[in-house]
Amino acid sequence: MWGLSYWVFPLFSALVWLAMLLAMFLTWIIDGKPHYPSMEPDQRIAYISDVGADKLKPLFIAMSTITVVVFDISFIFERWLRHTGRLAHNTSTFQKVLSWLTIVFAVVGGAGLILLSIFDTRRHPNLHDVFLVLFIGGYIISAVFICWEYQRLGVRYREYKVLAASFWVKLTFIFVEVAMAVAFGVTSKYKYWNTAAILEWIIALIYTFYVLSFFMDFIPAIRRHGMNKQSHETEEQMATRESDNGFDVNTLGRNNYTHQDDYTPGRHYGNGNTNGYVPTNGTNGYQKPSHAY
Repeated sequence: MWGLSYWVFPLFSALVWLAMLLAMFLTWIIDGKPHYPSMEPDQRIAYISDVGADKLKPLFIAMSTITVVVFDISFIFERWLRHTGRLAHNTSTFQKVLSWLTIVFAVVGGAGLILLSIFDTRRHPNLHDVFLVLFIGGYIISAVFICWEYQRLGVRYREYKVLAASFWVKLTFIFVEVAMAVAFGVTSKYKYWNTAAILEWIIALIYTFYVLSFFMDFIPAIRRHGMNKQSHETEEQMATRESDNGFDVNTLGRNNYTHQDDYTPGRHYGNGNTNGYVPTNGTNGYQKPSHAY
């Protein structure tokens, strides 16, 4: 059951984040694209933070918290599955260090998102910007470490194509997100507010696909869980079949088979069953009974 449920965490996290973005954007549209108090005078497109600083602040805090907490749990599960061998096992201490650094910076990024939703841009603009950098930077650095780990794993386990696929997806996220973050910073600095707002929405949407990419990382664990279950069932069926045939698999080779040199004429072996043969001398240990065949 657990093997089938690991993939739910990144999927659920991504869906919660996407639902929050849609709720906030549609609310701004349905309300007639209002000019929030936190917006600049010549700004026409609201930032996510502008919407989140108004009446939807409780939604912003709650759904941001759920998103990052569940997502960070996914990192912990991924580490556990590699430790137990359900996913491709780390082959060096360095890979394990990369894995733990991935988790640490994911937690840092998650804390940044929770804090920026609490310290909104309307009431705490400076703190909000600091936590925004923490959020974006934390997850980008986390992605760098997990890409590094997957690259090393891919060298060792070339037969696991999912490692290569996940590596390229996450590497693409890093390059695109860094480029978008730089563009966002430049446009904000030079007061191209509407362009910066559009870039912020795009950055948040790309983050959704990054979270979803962890779904593919758990696929091997699902397959191995199914294989292990099938293997256990096969062993149970074999034991039942042997029991029905009168064999004890635990004593096979000890009670049911005896070397002919140990035979003594006139002696019966096993559980009183000689299968129609009586051991004698001069006939290689066996004499065919008169009623046989």
